[in-house]
Parts: sequence; structure tokens; C-alpha cells
Amino acid sequence: MTYHNTALMVVRGPKRSSILKHTMIMTHFSEARDEDYDRWIKKNPSALEKFQEITAASKGKKIVMFLDYDGTLSPIVDNPDLAFMDDEMRNAVRNVSNHFPTAIVSGRSRDKVYKFVKLSELYYAGSHGMDIRGPKRRSENTKLKPKAVLFQPARKFLPMIRQVYKQLVEKVESTPGAKVENNKFCLSVHFRCVDPQKWSALADQVNSVLKDYPNLRLTRGKKVLEIRPAIKWDKGKALEFLLESLGYADLSDVFPIYIGDDQTDEDAFKILRDRRQGIGILVSKIPKDTNASYSLIEPAEVMKFLHGLVEWQKQSLNEV
Repeated sequence: MTYHNTALMVVRGPKRSSILKHTMIMTHFSEARDEDYDRWIKKNPSALEKFQEITAASKGKKIVMFLDYDGTLSPIVDNPDLAFMDDEMRNAVRNVSNHFPTAIVSGRSRDKVYKFVKLSELYYAGSHGMDIRGPKRRSENTKLKPKAVLFQPARKFLPMIRQVYKQLVEKVESTPGAKVENNKFCLSVHFRCVDPQKWSALADQVNSVLKDYPNLRLTRGKKVLEIRPAIKWDKGKALEFLLESLGYADLSDVFPIYIGDDQTDEDAFKILRDRRQGIGILVSKIPKDTNASYSLIEPAEVMKFLHGLVEWQKQSLNEV
């Protein structure tokens, strides 16, 4: 008996019926997912495909750029210490900042995200916006002067954050793959490299520490648990603060663009939607509920969008 005949026998009789049924079920699920994605993309169209629509809405207004880091300017990686931005993306962000005030808004500590980005002409809002500093030098090709900005609304929580960090490191040490990151005004417990069967136990370990700290709150991001001071401050508040610092708080001719991929970015998207000013762009390969108006699939598309904005601005200036 040849291998070919053996293969034919495998799909005969009851087994063939089972395979066909499984194929039909998987096809149904695939079609259902496609339909879900089609509905979602109609509601949150690609910012690249709708680029002319976006630039038309911003024409005659001052664009201000807000960019998340992980998953937006750099890919999501297993080891958060290795989430490096490549030189091509860095040049794209630098070029954008030469034309528009630009801020990085990240859950990382401000110092850490600055070491990744390495651009001194930007505003940096670390720890989910709880640690904000203005640029160290003026950006090229712009008359905007760097403003001495330093804002840390959760400063009094620093001793508590340090204490909880030490406890969490000791507590999760027994969970292989778990990593606790100190982001100065907040903490991140990464579980991307943890066995999924141990996720629940890891969450219990974290909660066992936090039960003694009612002034801290726990939220979840992309395979990360975030511990932050329980104050009314988030990336949306950071966006508003930066607009005010730039002198744009009450101006109608300002067009903020916020690009991010995480649940924590939704606070900023919601601010823009509620203000009916500017746009939010979600970076995601899968449909998800969002307050953003547009979408991009991955950092490579973010870079393409940033390049497009720069070229559009250059062309607009040449037409004046």
C-alpha cells in the first residue's frame, strides 16, 4: 500500500464526515470574524486610507502630536527592556517634531522612554502622564521655544511605590517569566512570558500585596498588570495639561493627533472625542472597543502615517 492510498483511506467514512464538519465550523468562525472586522473597520477606518480626510480636517489648524511608545513606535516584545525603536522610526518622529509640537506619552518611566527615543526636542510624559517634562532644546524648523515644564502630580506616592515594588519583586519571584518594572510613579508586572495556566495565581500574588495599599489601583494592559496611585490623573489628563502648557488649551484652531495601542490610551482618545477636537488613532491588528476615530495595524503603518504628515506639511508650506 502506498502512502497516497493510505492518505485516501484517512478521509473515508466517519472520519471524513468529521473532518468536513470541522472544516465547515472553522469556515463559519472565520467568516464571522471577517464580518466583525469589516464592521469594525467601517467604524474605525485606516488612517492611511483616510489620510486626505484627516489632513482636510486639520487644514488651517495647528497640529500637535501625541505618541504612545510600546506597540506604537516600537514592537511589543517579550522582554520590555529590549523594546528598542529603530533608527528609521526615530527619524520619522524627529521629522514630525520639526513641524509639529510632539509628545511621547507612555506608561514607562520618563527617563526610560527617553533612553529609548533619544530625542531631546520632544515633550515626555512618563508613568501614564504622571511625570511630565518639556523639551531640552528647540526643535529645528520651528519657532516654538522649549518651555520649562515639570509636572509630577503623584510625587507624594513615591515612597509607597518604592515599598510596593520591593514587595512585588519578592512575591512574584516564584513565578517563572514574571517581571516587575519600576516606572517611578507606577509599577508594571509583565506576564507575557508566564505560563498562561499561572496567570491567575500571579494576579492573586499581586492582589495579596495591594490589599494593604488602598491608595493604589490595579489595571490591566497587554499582558501586563499596572499599579498606579488612585488619583484622577491619566493619559487624557496629561494630554490636556500639555495642550495648556503649549498655550493651546482654549483655542479652536488646534488639531491634536493621539496615536496609541493600549487600553490606557483610551482616556486620551475619549478626551479628544468629547472635545470634538483632533483625532485618536488606535494601533491594533484586531477589532476592539475604542474611542479612537481611526486605526493603524502596526508601528510600520504609524511610521508611514508620520512620513505622510511631514510631506503634506512641506507641500502645504510650499503652496503658501
